[in-house]
Amino acid sequence: MAFSVGGGGGSGPTPQMNVTPLVDVVLVLLIIFMVVAPLLVKQLHLATPPQQTQAQPPPQSADDQQVVVRLDADGTVRVNSAPIDLGALEDKMRRVFAARVDDVVFFEADEAANYAQAVAVMDTLRAAGALTIGVVTEVAK
Repeated sequence: MAFSVGGGGGSGPTPQMNVTPLVDVVLVLLIIFMVVAPLLVKQLHLATPPQQTQAQPPPQSADDQQVVVRLDADGTVRVNSAPIDLGALEDKMRRVFAARVDDVVFFEADEAANYAQAVAVMDTLRAAGALTIGVVTEVAK
């Protein structure tokens, strides 16, 4: 800011503060903060199961049991403890999945089972229409 004391007789130029660069810098900073602010918001998308309207869960029927396919060490395939031939497994599982709402099956293989047979059984389950194959890794006894 400038001021004049008077006197001296000379009327030279009086210095004044130039605020234009200050306003330019402030406006640039404002634009940068306006652009960056939406990027700082963190979002977490979460899918939750639908809320149940009943107070207690409905009783499980025989059709609601889990389907467990087991491959024994000797190559025997069992569906819920009932032995079945590998060739008939796909047809059996198609009928099971047709009667159920979900197409989930649990697969359990003995430690000594052949790896190629285990893969063949899982391929057969997938071909029969299993959307989810849960591999049982350890059974609590």
